[in-house]
Amino acid sequence: MDRRLLPLLFALALPWGGGARAAEWQGSLRGTGRLLVDSNAPRDFSDGATHGPGTDLALSALGVAEGKGTGERAQVVGRYELGGRKYVDYANEDTLVQAGALEGSFALGTEWGVGAEGHAKDRRGGSRAYSDLGASLFAEYAPDVRLALRMRLGARRFVYRPDHTADFGGPEVGVLGRYRLSPRHSLSVFGEWGSRRYGPFARPFPGVSTSPGRRQDGALVAGAGYTYRGPVKLSLTYAFQEVSSNSFGETALRHRLTGSAGVRLPWRVTLLAQGTLGLARYPDGIFLSPEIVLVEEDEGQNSLSLKLARPVSARVDLELSWGLWSTRLPRNGLSYTRQVFGVGFTWRDQD
Repeated sequence: MDRRLLPLLFALALPWGGGARAAEWQGSLRGTGRLLVDSNAPRDFSDGATHGPGTDLALSALGVAEGKGTGERAQVVGRYELGGRKYVDYANEDTLVQAGALEGSFALGTEWGVGAEGHAKDRRGGSRAYSDLGASLFAEYAPDVRLALRMRLGARRFVYRPDHTADFGGPEVGVLGRYRLSPRHSLSVFGEWGSRRYGPFARPFPGVSTSPGRRQDGALVAGAGYTYRGPVKLSLTYAFQEVSSNSFGETALRHRLTGSAGVRLPWRVTLLAQGTLGLARYPDGIFLSPEIVLVEEDEGQNSLSLKLARPVSARVDLELSWGLWSTRLPRNGLSYTRQVFGVGFTWRDQD
């Protein structure tokens, strides 16, 4: 844990601690550096007829600091990430990304708790620079170690710098439930709804002459997941997302299935794998924000990534990685494909 973050977390925990005992702190630091080969550095969509040059070498670095402070009835958890990527030829795609999350909770008896959480992500450089901010209040119900329910009410603000007509903000509500079937098996369900208000007027639908007013979307996400923790770590999550808009060409329905696995191999090698399959439908026949799809879903609808890690010392791992991301806008005739190969090291410091 970055020691400079500890005073901030401790100050936030003081009003909840009651003075009954000193807070217990845990934290960690992790840093990763990689040499990458990126097959689509500019992250361009293609119509399949032309394939311009897009492969480039890049250096990437990522630092992560995590901390947790626990008092008699209160807890504060924080996380901060700072990462950068430098390309050789596509310097306009150089990026600097910061992300942070902070959560404080207070126990009301043995079953109920309340708290507040906030998150922020800021991406600078490249062709898809944005800031994503959110904050919410929540209440939790945990009658025993097997069951936990969380309900939250908050707000989100999204700023897309290349095109400010895509900026939005609005309230959000959500619910998350987890149930542990056994020490190794657990289930989860989640749901979230948000109202997104935009600055510009909505595009009218064909054949409609009256203006629909300013653009406003409703974003619904619902899904369920399963986790297994044993000799092999497995997780499987299904999510449905519906973005309904009063602006023509901005409505989308998406199904996403994500799975991940981690297993120890011979010679102290760990294999980590993750894959996502997506199915999208656009009721208007087109979708006018393909770049926003990549921003909000990180890399597109379908992906597969593999990583091999082997310790070379008590604190340093050697890593080999490969990732494939792709998506297609069927009626636009546009597709997006990207592969990234990487080799690097990860250093960690655990308190």
